[in-house]
Amino acid sequence: MRVLLLGGGGREHALALGLAADPAVEELIAAPGNPGIATVARLRQVQPTDPASVAALAAEVRADLVVVGPEAPLVAGVADAVRARGIPCFGPSGAAARIEGSKAFAKDVMAAAGVPTARARAVQNPGSGVGAALVAQALDEFGPPYVVKDDGLAAGKGVVVTGDRSAAIEHAAGCGRVVVEEYLAGPEVSLLVVTDGEAALPLLPAQDFKRVGDGDTGPNTGGMGAYAPLPWLPPGTVDEVMAAVVRPTLAELRHRGTPFAGLLYVGLAITSHGPRVIEFNARFGDPETQVVLPLLETPLAGLLHAAATGTLAGHPPLRWRSGAAVTVVVASAGYPGTPRTGDVITGAERTGIVQAGTARRDPDGALVSAGGRVLSGTGLGADLDAARTAAYELVAGIGLPDSHHRSDIAALAAAGRLAAPVRTAPPAH
Repeated sequence: MRVLLLGGGGREHALALGLAADPAVEELIAAPGNPGIATVARLRQVQPTDPASVAALAAEVRADLVVVGPEAPLVAGVADAVRARGIPCFGPSGAAARIEGSKAFAKDVMAAAGVPTARARAVQNPGSGVGAALVAQALDEFGPPYVVKDDGLAAGKGVVVTGDRSAAIEHAAGCGRVVVEEYLAGPEVSLLVVTDGEAALPLLPAQDFKRVGDGDTGPNTGGMGAYAPLPWLPPGTVDEVMAAVVRPTLAELRHRGTPFAGLLYVGLAITSHGPRVIEFNARFGDPETQVVLPLLETPLAGLLHAAATGTLAGHPPLRWRSGAAVTVVVASAGYPGTPRTGDVITGAERTGIVQAGTARRDPDGALVSAGGRVLSGTGLGADLDAARTAAYELVAGIGLPDSHHRSDIAALAAAGRLAAPVRTAPPAH
């Protein structure tokens, strides 16, 4: 099988490692890739959000499968263009990818499907006039902590959760359209689900860490680390989410004539009233992919090809390695504000290091930072404590001037100090 992987971040490096390890993959091509991906794939240049260019490249390299990593190409309709060439593509159509591309659309789908989620109000032109008044009204209705989400794609940084009402209003004013939500209290869980639009197979649930600082302090980021599995998650939770969230959502999208085939990312809060959806994404999560895929024993390319060709119902049950995985993200100076780039990186070419925002410098070929989340160290172990130790040993060997990382990834879970809230009946609204 010849596979074309689109993208060049940490998620795509983790996907590349999984795809390259599948014996069925004869050649892996990545576009545009990054220096880490280049160790297992042949790199090609392409504009990832240009559907015609991606489809032309897929045809040129005679791809048997195209895997679209990032969200922006999916929303732009890249998967549609590839499939129009008769090439199997893992990734939803542009219409179905709106479930990530528009928070308001996702809320509408959830309401129609009866999916448990936070109450919310979508507001157009929230910076002035009637829009600003509606934002203020919604903030008062739901109360603190205030949750304000940019309706469109924002690379994981379009959400503000704050007890400061003025900060919530300021964030809303900077967006063209926002969704104001009630806050969902409880530990968060990411469930990645492979689907062909009808059949659906859940991967191991993971937990990521969105705040930049230890103890969940500071602004939201694209994710500063993750771990899997979740020893504290109540048994049966995944089955409950598949029944109450995933299958109704897929059915609603089919009903609308926009079936979702690809990776449905379900971001959840485990509340005292049960799992509630925080968000949907239309692709693999980053950094959750870096911990889920190393634990997957089932060959990855065959799994994604089955989803891309509508044959997932006949796929064998997924097999998982024992033990745990922890990944710790190393970020550049200034992240998540204005990240500094061009700093030389040392210690990155080791097993377990996943590259994200990296590049080769001309003319000497030195590995340098080229983004905010530069790389991560993914450690494996018999349990979370051992995996944490391995991950932090990897991070300790990274040289990147003025970089920063969290020191508490998976710490509470490893110490047995994290638990789901006691289940109670939900209030009537």
